[in-house]
This record gives sequence, structure tokens and C-alpha cells, in this order.
Amino acid sequence: MTIRPIRTQEDYDTALQLAHRLMARADQKAIDDLEILQTLIEKWEKSLHQIVQTTPADAIKFRMSQRGLKPRDLEPYIGSKSRVSEILNGQRQLTVDQIRALNSHLGIPVESLIGGIKHEPAAGRSTASTAAIEKLKKLGVMKARESIDAFLCRATTISPAVAMLRKSRTERTNAKTDFGALEAWCAAVMLKAAACEVKKNPTTDATAAARELAKLSTLPDWPIRLPSYLKNVGVVLVILEHLPGTYLDGAAMRKADGTPIIALTLRHDRLDNFWFTLLHEYAHVVCHLGGDNPLILDDLEVNSSDGMEAEADEFARNALIPAELWSTSVSDDFDGEELEAVAAEAGVHPAIVAGRWRYENSDYRKFARMLGRGEVRKHFLTDSD
Repeated sequence: MTIRPIRTQEDYDTALQLAHRLMARADQKAIDDLEILQTLIEKWEKSLHQIVQTTPADAIKFRMSQRGLKPRDLEPYIGSKSRVSEILNGQRQLTVDQIRALNSHLGIPVESLIGGIKHEPAAGRSTASTAAIEKLKKLGVMKARESIDAFLCRATTISPAVAMLRKSRTERTNAKTDFGALEAWCAAVMLKAAACEVKKNPTTDATAAARELAKLSTLPDWPIRLPSYLKNVGVVLVILEHLPGTYLDGAAMRKADGTPIIALTLRHDRLDNFWFTLLHEYAHVVCHLGGDNPLILDDLEVNSSDGMEAEADEFARNALIPAELWSTSVSDDFDGEELEAVAAEAGVHPAIVAGRWRYENSDYRKFARMLGRGEVRKHFLTDSD
């Protein structure tokens, strides 16, 4: 890729297109090239006196006013509360990852987010933090004297997808994420999944299998039945607490032999969250995993406009509660008795109905006691986890 001086309008248009392509990449060369290109674009704009006197902060504030967003709503895309404040006050330039997140999730044009001052230099290949490494050893997936590089190498032999993490940043990763720790978490999932055998090439209808999966939620022994059911439909289930610096609900990935894995962190110890996340990741397994998507990561607190994520959300909702049942039986003034009736007809735990109603009505006070708080981790995570 050759970056040339901008001397004509055609050069300028080409430079903007190239900037868009570079924004989609995460390697160090692309980041360096983007900084050089920004300088050339700014110089051309200044030469024609065509610079619009707005800043990236102005563009963000304009979108916030359009959508009624508060500064805290930007934290999944920008970072901590203090980092959001610095960006909005013009005290700090946006990083490439932050620009990508704001463009993808809030639809702010890249041109409006690229400032005249170069971005903070991005670090090269990061490694997991000391806290993340200590957690891995506590969980028993990393050997006491093992280096992080050796640990990652062990996982990469099980599945090359681990090494592809930096090329597989999906729509639902938080801007505050420590990607070194996230890579280590993915490696740990692969190592835990290595010894798990599942039924090969199951001839199961995915939609029907998802409905049966959802109905397990009503059984008193569902924590025992769930892993076995998934094995019979060809999927490995791994439960692994997320590491410090990661913000993750679940992931879908593959072993080297193609066996799909659903990995859950149980970050939110609630039945409604657990079953939705499980069915969301199952949707990724049956609809999206493979090819260009060897690894799909989800922080479900991050909104996404990506079609793949929207499809997985819709699949999960319909698997848990059929669309026709929801549309004909649920109202804004829904009460507890009606909720129980819908859950019984759908064949799912009432927490699932309560969680969806709260989300769709943005009312997080109602049905608060029906979410099954504290009813998940105790079945899967030991005290050492």
C-alpha cells in the first residue's frame, strides 16, 4: 500500500476511502499508515480552507443530543467515566478502537471523528496483565510456572482461532477491554474444551433444538442436563469466569477439528441473562460460526447495529418465547399472574419472561424478584473460581 501526497480532489477522495479501509484493520502498520494519511488529509483541507470548525467532541455531543444519551452511555465505546469526560472536553484524542466503536455503534461518520492531532500511539501486541495471569493460575487452567506465551501456544495447537483474536474483533466488545486478557481467556476456554467429546455431525434441526434447549430451564436438574444435551447436538459447553480487564458474557468458537464451543462467563448471576446468552451463542454456532467468523465474542451490554448480532438476538428471543405467543399475550401492564401463564405456555422459566419484559419496556424495577438472582453460578463455579 502506497500513501501519496494529496494534490487533487481525486487524490483527496481516494485518501478518504483508504482511511475507511484502514479503520477496519487492527495491525500496527495500518494504525501507522492511518496517522500519516490523517496528516495529509488535514493538510489538503487546510489548503482549500474547507475545514469545518467542528471537533470530534462536537460530533459526539451532537449524536448524544439526537439519541438522548448521557456520558455514561458512552463508556462501552470510549472507556472509563474519566476517559469519556476527557474526550468530551477535548482534552484527549480518540484512539482508533474508539473511533471504530463510535462509528459502528452510534453511526458517527469516521470523518467527523478523525481529529487534526494524531491519535495516541497504540501499543503493539499486548499481553495479559498480572492480575489476569494470576486468575488463570487460580482457575487451574494455567500451570504455576508457565509463561503466558507458553500458555497461549498450548491453546493455539488446539485451535488456531485463538491466534486470530486480533483479527476477529466483533461488534460486541467493550472499548475498555484488555485484549491481552481476552486472548488469554479464549485460550483457557480452548484448553478446557480440549478433552470434551461430542456427537459428531448431529442431524438436528437448529430451531427445534433451540426450543428444546430453552425448555430445559424449567427442570430442577437443568445444570446437569444442559451439558449433556449440548453434547448430543454437537456442541461443547465451557463455563469460565471472565478475567480482570475483560467485559464478556459469552463467546462462540471452534476447536481445530471444527467442534463448536459455547463459552459463558456467568458475569451476571441471573437465570434470565444466562438463558438468553446461552441461546444467543447457540445462534452464532448454528448460523454464523466458521469461515470469516472463527471466533465471536459478546458483551451483551454493548448495543450493536451488526446484522449478525441482530440475527442472533432474534433467534434467541424466539427460541425462548415464540414470537406469536409474545405478541399476542404480553402487554405494557403485564402482571405476575399473566407472566407465569406465558412462561408455562412457552415452556420456560418465568425469569426468562420477566427479563425480556423488563428489557423491552425499559422498566427495571418491575419483576425484580423474578429474575432468578443467585441461581446460576452456584451450579457451575467452585469457590476457587
